Amino acid sequence: MGSLESVCVVGPCLDLCLFIRNLNPETELKRYFGARAVLGDQRPRQRQRQFHRSTWMASPKDTWPRFSRPGISMTLLQSKDGLQYFTFEHSRDYQQVQFKFLDAVESMDPNNIVTLLQMNPYHIDSLLQLSDVCRIQEDQEMARDLIERALYSFECAFHPLFSLTSGTCRLDYLRPENRAFYLAVYKHMMFLEKRGCPRTALEYCRLILSLDPDSDPLCMLLLIDFLTLRSREYHSLLRLYQDWEEYRNLSQLPNFAFSVALSHFHLSEQEDIDPEESEKHRHKADLMLQNALIMFPGVLMPLLDLCTVQPDAAVSSHAFFGPKSQMGQSPALAELIGLYVGRTHTLWREGGVMLWLEQCVKQVLHRVDTKDPLVEDCENKRKQRYQSAPRNIHRHVLLSEIKEATSTLPLDVTTQPVMGFDPLPPLDSVISYSRPQRLGCQVILQSQEDDMEVARAGRELNQEVNRLMVAMRDMLANIQFQEPPREDNHDTDEEEWD
Repeated sequence: MGSLESVCVVGPCLDLCLFIRNLNPETELKRYFGARAVLGDQRPRQRQRQFHRSTWMASPKDTWPRFSRPGISMTLLQSKDGLQYFTFEHSRDYQQVQFKFLDAVESMDPNNIVTLLQMNPYHIDSLLQLSDVCRIQEDQEMARDLIERALYSFECAFHPLFSLTSGTCRLDYLRPENRAFYLAVYKHMMFLEKRGCPRTALEYCRLILSLDPDSDPLCMLLLIDFLTLRSREYHSLLRLYQDWEEYRNLSQLPNFAFSVALSHFHLSEQEDIDPEESEKHRHKADLMLQNALIMFPGVLMPLLDLCTVQPDAAVSSHAFFGPKSQMGQSPALAELIGLYVGRTHTLWREGGVMLWLEQCVKQVLHRVDTKDPLVEDCENKRKQRYQSAPRNIHRHVLLSEIKEATSTLPLDVTTQPVMGFDPLPPLDSVISYSRPQRLGCQVILQSQEDDMEVARAGRELNQEVNRLMVAMRDMLANIQFQEPPREDNHDTDEEEWD
């Protein structure tokens, strides 16, 4: 079946054609609330758009600084096998601003980034970094606005042949100039999901995946199932699983193993479905969930804990699902399980879903006790695989900010500085220009004392940077995206399996 890297690095090209209207959250909000409620106070401003370039990801706002090209352009590198390979490029002036930005970041003072943005209001990395600062300070509106400004700046730089929706345009993540686009789209996607627009967020997830589906640098395969379930696009998830399982071994990922089963369950529960078709989906759901629990037994207890469900003694005391199931799994598998449970536990809280899970758990225990050959086979597979997670999975976990997953990151990740504008850059980055050599760590200061005092301050700064980075990582690890309101208000009291 291959290693874990084969899931997240190697695979076929993906048909990811999008509809441009689905990239606009207003399309989804209109379905929920009606056009009048969504556009009522926006129509007068739309007349102003004739003065701006037509864009789809973000529209310019009256509150934004006057737009002037910041020095970003896009070049077509080559066309091959029906694919077009593009890259963003920085002008010499933009490179100088980029160097000043790195100085501002090293100062650990957000005010220096604010000052830089006042002079260069569409500098991408400054917008990304300051957005993270605003979000940490719980200014969600400003954080979202800064990301939209970055997306607008990028879209104004698009090559005439670059298409958001064709699924055939590629951007190499190894190039630093391209990475900011990935991150801006990712952050925009997460804001959309938080606002209650999972269908629109799903389109942006597919867009990110289409930019480099072979390498999947932000590991969208660990997220796309969640957004598809939130969007209730169950058939779409099943098609993706069927098309990719042969090449990507998606069943090796806990999120697909459980989410595909959950899709079959929801399809079996639809009111307008043929009874025979319903029975077929329910049979697949039961079998796939049982197999998922046998392959990943470490999912059950953390999932029940987050769902505030107390299992009966026969489950909690059984060796297969007991503490040994968590302690015996590798750090890489614990990382994947923590990510899945932390992200999707809300999808399992529904009464019907939890009852179905209970029934399948009882069947699994029966299969374990009767020595089903699959149990030993899965145990051997867990020992052979998940020895270590590739860098793109670590990057995804950092971006997710899900504490159940970030707490399992290895030391070689948690002991190095991680910056929001470029988390865990590839080790084989393609560098087109380099920062000038510096004598030491330079910071933006209003005044300096004599050379000896500056040298002493530099040493103290290095120590302070390390301390602040550790504190920042701890802060980020405890931040979770809040689940948008659902149709039902679930009882927060603990349930008990009988």
